Amino acid sequence: MASTQALAPEGVRRSPMSGSRCIAGLLALAVWWSGLALAGNISVPNNSFESPATGFVSININSWQKTPKPDWYDDGGGIYLWEQLTGIFKNTPTNSADHIDNCDSNQVMWLFVVPEVGLFQDYDSVDWNDPAPTHDFDALYEVGKSYQLTVGIIGTGGGMQQGTTLELSLYYRDGPSNKVAVASTSVTNLSSIFSNNTHLIDFTVNVPTVQAGDAWAGEHIGIQILSTVSTNLQGGYWDLDNVRLTSFQSPVLLSPLITNGQFQITLESEPGLGIEILSSTNFSQPLSNWVSLATLTNLTGTIPFIDSDTNFQQRFYQARQLP
Repeated sequence: MASTQALAPEGVRRSPMSGSRCIAGLLALAVWWSGLALAGNISVPNNSFESPATGFVSININSWQKTPKPDWYDDGGGIYLWEQLTGIFKNTPTNSADHIDNCDSNQVMWLFVVPEVGLFQDYDSVDWNDPAPTHDFDALYEVGKSYQLTVGIIGTGGGMQQGTTLELSLYYRDGPSNKVAVASTSVTNLSSIFSNNTHLIDFTVNVPTVQAGDAWAGEHIGIQILSTVSTNLQGGYWDLDNVRLTSFQSPVLLSPLITNGQFQITLESEPGLGIEILSSTNFSQPLSNWVSLATLTNLTGTIPFIDSDTNFQQRFYQARQLP
């Protein structure tokens, strides 16, 4: 994932005659990064569907709330009750033909391919055993961080048809407590993607860096897994496991100043990252035209950069995370 963030509207203006630099208004800095800077894993209660433990199958899933039964679904006329359309099962022994070889621990969740079947979890969700929210999942969308949701998925189950879809999303709740999607990924059951039913494939949802003006800034994070199949394709089931949520701190350039005739900025990023500092006299130039000034290893999370070149009236800077 890549993003660009402009931190100030004006440039560093320099006098080629004297070699001095004056900062006009706010310094024009840009931050650009490729890939993601690992900040840390966010704990998701029962992320691997190991609770409650079962010797075979269970329709109870701790920490996750099931989507409500829609009016059109007839519990009395169907083969399964709505509550039975999601559940957990124990992985088979390693010598079994249907053993899931990369199952996280011992249990996996199933989700039937029926419209609107799903699970979600947020600060105010409840599971089958809790009449009131436990607030165990209390992660927030923090300004300056981006987020990635990863879920292991197997398609093809139970004769699932080609083209069946499943949606993974990160959301927040608005004032009336409606779930509002921030980002989502649609997973499609295709033989070119799911070649077997014994190996989970990771799918991700990415939320760009949260800005102060975003409606979800400071709100609680919600995770939803939802069947979005059309009625003509329903039938079969998905297997899901190992829900992971990670936050990433965006690298930023801060505190521009002139010291002993030299221009200095401070780079902040996740510790241990390799960062390349680039510059240009024209902010609108494509990245390929920017000049590389230095490569730094930010061991502690904060590191200064000094540019001693005095031959520019105006210069812009970018920090790019190295692979």
